[in-house]
Amino acid sequence: MTMPEKKAQPFYFKQFTIHQDKCTMKVGTDGVLLGAWADVEGVEQALDIGAGSGLIAIMLAQRAPRARVHAVEIDAPSFEQANENMARSPWSGRLEAFHTPVQDFARQAVHRYQHIVSNPPFFSGGTFSHNHNRTNVRHTVKLPHGDLLSAVRTLLTPEGKFSLVLPYIEGLRFRELALSYHLHCTRVMEVYPRPGKPVERLLMQFEREPKAMAEESLVIQKEQGNDWTEEYIGLTGGFYLNM
Repeated sequence: MTMPEKKAQPFYFKQFTIHQDKCTMKVGTDGVLLGAWADVEGVEQALDIGAGSGLIAIMLAQRAPRARVHAVEIDAPSFEQANENMARSPWSGRLEAFHTPVQDFARQAVHRYQHIVSNPPFFSGGTFSHNHNRTNVRHTVKLPHGDLLSAVRTLLTPEGKFSLVLPYIEGLRFRELALSYHLHCTRVMEVYPRPGKPVERLLMQFEREPKAMAEESLVIQKEQGNDWTEEYIGLTGGFYLNM
């Protein structure tokens, strides 16, 4: 006998709520880190590729008070949920979602963006899940990294920035691939789960012109679970409800 799947509960942030019962990928540390880390100072047009629940796009709208934030999502239930979450947020007038593959969006778009963000698919192989939606999100099936970089090249303003988060090894591979699309890593943050543990994630920023790369690191937790470091609180404390 199969037990019914438990409905995902809303995730409450300080200034907005993310409902996530329809979308495949739920609120996670990767998205919150990217939404808090991306350099959106002075940005007036921003784009989130692969919006999921709309979390990162809403975070950008909170952080950049003049920005209009667009979000692209290929999965129909996730697009619907992102729309709903955006409409309920305090910045609904500056948020808009599009239900389309980013490959098509890039070919048809009239806007160029000063900052583009993405929490993209990252598995390039391995065993496929029985949950096909989750498989498509986590494997580079519908959004190969080359297609993502090509879309970014088309959609980014000449002085624009592109930020994303990936696991460590996939991030190193992505950085090398980006060079073939003439996108240069200009800022990187190595994310460690705890002191003494290996790097788990890379937050990376790319630009069209090469420059000296700014390198940072962040440890999320101290030795005990849910004992957040001051650096992590400083980066994400403006969002998490109980931080």
